[in-house]
Amino acid sequence: MKAFAKAVLRSLSFACVSPVILLYILHAAIAGNEKAFPGWSQLMSLVPGKLGIYLRHAFYRCALNSCEEDACISFGTIFSHPNAAVGKTAYIGNFCSIGDVQIGDDVLIASHVSIMNGCNQHGINRLDIPMREQIGVYEPVTIGCDTWIGERATIAANIGKHCVIGAGSLVLHPIPDYAIAVGVPARVIRDRRQQGLRP
Repeated sequence: MKAFAKAVLRSLSFACVSPVILLYILHAAIAGNEKAFPGWSQLMSLVPGKLGIYLRHAFYRCALNSCEEDACISFGTIFSHPNAAVGKTAYIGNFCSIGDVQIGDDVLIASHVSIMNGCNQHGINRLDIPMREQIGVYEPVTIGCDTWIGERATIAANIGKHCVIGAGSLVLHPIPDYAIAVGVPARVIRDRRQQGLRP
């Protein structure tokens, strides 16, 4: 019965948000997908409560590269790039900022987490022109399945499967599967498969 109720709510949500999707498609056709997308993501982030979760899911099913079943995208969270993907039953908390990121199934992302595309988005080598005009490199980031990212962490590199990233951590280098990593910059303190060990 619960699955049926969810299916009905998803269908109703899609019907409610379909005018927004059509306007977004029209805007993208005129301005280009990458220019149109961020503003619509910001708009959708402002719908509160359970209604917002269902409407965002319906919108992102159409607007993102993929947004799988039962993914939860909370209030205030914005995506900057339409190539992002959100896996099945992934949870993204309030006020997160997500770039060109592939988020795996069952990922838990706490509130106020920033996942950016590497540390080279802005060029800094030339002094004769402003940094905003210098060419940067966007590095796609992957968050492996069943990974938990703590509150206010900043992620700038790939994270493996089944990891735990401590609250407030700054991830600058890839984190291997099953790792628990904490700190600024984040360092691996334990492998989750080694149950007898404690940090």
